[in-house]
Amino acid sequence: MSIKIIQSEPLLDLQTLKKYDITQMYKIYDRWPEIAKKSYESNLQPFDIHDASNIVFAGMGGSGAINDVFCSILSKTNIRTSSVKSHLLPNTVDSDTLVVVTSVSGNTMETLSVLDSARRQGAKIIAFSNGGKMRNYCNEYSLEHRTIPLFNSPRSSYTSFLYSMLKVLESVIPIKRENITESISLLEHTQKSILSSNLNETNTALALAHWMTKIPLIYYPQGLAATAIRFKNSLQENAKSHVIIEECGEACHNGIVSWETPSSVQPILLQGQDDHLHTKKRWKIYREYFEENNIDYREVHSVKGSLLSKIVNMVYLLDYASIYRAVLSGIEPSPVISIDFVKKRLR
Repeated sequence: MSIKIIQSEPLLDLQTLKKYDITQMYKIYDRWPEIAKKSYESNLQPFDIHDASNIVFAGMGGSGAINDVFCSILSKTNIRTSSVKSHLLPNTVDSDTLVVVTSVSGNTMETLSVLDSARRQGAKIIAFSNGGKMRNYCNEYSLEHRTIPLFNSPRSSYTSFLYSMLKVLESVIPIKRENITESISLLEHTQKSILSSNLNETNTALALAHWMTKIPLIYYPQGLAATAIRFKNSLQENAKSHVIIEECGEACHNGIVSWETPSSVQPILLQGQDDHLHTKKRWKIYREYFEENNIDYREVHSVKGSLLSKIVNMVYLLDYASIYRAVLSGIEPSPVISIDFVKKRLR
């Protein structure tokens, strides 16, 4: 990742991190590789199904971000997938469809609605939550459910749910065990650079956070859509900031025109190690365009490895950047007052 530290700004210290991150969310992130490993090695019972040619993943917020990873992985297969981030289930769902519903809290209104619709439409179902109404509903109707540990908040429980679900859905998600263990090993490597005991100029997440003082515009290739969406969500929830995301190819046909006028937006290029040749050409063009027009930008490169490794490790770095950005702005990352406002009025 190409990052420049602004020397006039002080580097973050642990005392300040603790002052603003009151619930100590950062301590959970320090443990992400460990949580991932324990979750994948857990004794959760696998879901034995081999005839799912159509899978619908349903979940909101942090749960939806986890489902995005599965959709990305399955996009390389012949299995048809879709992601539902609302209360409506497609009418095409039938007894040949597998519906995977995820709600970390187990009380997400939209996802509970999808779960009920899936049962009524006769679909195959498996649900994941920390408990709540979802587990009660599944118990009432004898539906497959797995209880997964919650760590601090739904968004910081990302590796707990992702790797637990990889374990349970091993007959559904065609991903090799070595790719999963590789992703965890690379998380351990990424951890050394970005964790809270390394608050200096070598911390790439902190460096990015120092630079992100305005509105980030995140450019991404199609294969890393799950990462871009997650980064947007984390910045919004943790740093309470507005964020824009654009697919790099599509933006060449519209979004790039916005740079013809002065802007308070900061471009960030999320790049995979083996992006498609045409995507690499676009990255080169973006660099040339920004440099010729004196637009300051940053690049974040994925690790080398499987698609899972690329997504999860980039999410790790970018999530931590969102926490650091919150603290540098004097903002407590954990509370989501506006979400609570909405939920209270939906009851």
